[in-house]
Amino acid sequence: MTAGGRRRQVLGGTEPQITAQLGGQGEVLRDPAVDLPGAPPGYAPDLAVTAPGAAPGGDGRWAATDLEAVLDVLPRPAPGPDLARLLRLYAASGVPVYVAVDPAGAVCTVHTDPQRPGAYHLAEKVPFGEDLHLQLAGRTLVIDTAGLPADPARPTRARRRG
Repeated sequence: MTAGGRRRQVLGGTEPQITAQLGGQGEVLRDPAVDLPGAPPGYAPDLAVTAPGAAPGGDGRWAATDLEAVLDVLPRPAPGPDLARLLRLYAASGVPVYVAVDPAGAVCTVHTDPQRPGAYHLAEKVPFGEDLHLQLAGRTLVIDTAGLPADPARPTRARRRG
């Protein structure tokens, strides 16, 4: 499966679960343009959950303070420095929950308790197949990860000696 196919499958599996649980208390947005200090204008995470009553600005972009959670699907291979940069940006902007979904590792990492100058105090790894609990303001979203597309590194084949 391609990286784009994995991303579509992850978002297609998580977005409806989140929407069903929000009950009108915020929205789930796919690829929303977000203003993050230090990021290119209109940066777009894969999925974002907005706070109840939040609305985009006149330019159609969302403020980082309007977001309660962000979910990004990591490319393969894992992004390394890009992930560290995103963690710093989201934490410095005060986004309460950042979820990195890693199909190659078959794990979601939930980062919470953002601190200044740009780090999350807590991180919890949730293997695919276990429920992912997202603590938002006054509510908890539970995402079933059993259907997420695990894409572990393909084992190398042993060479045949002739």
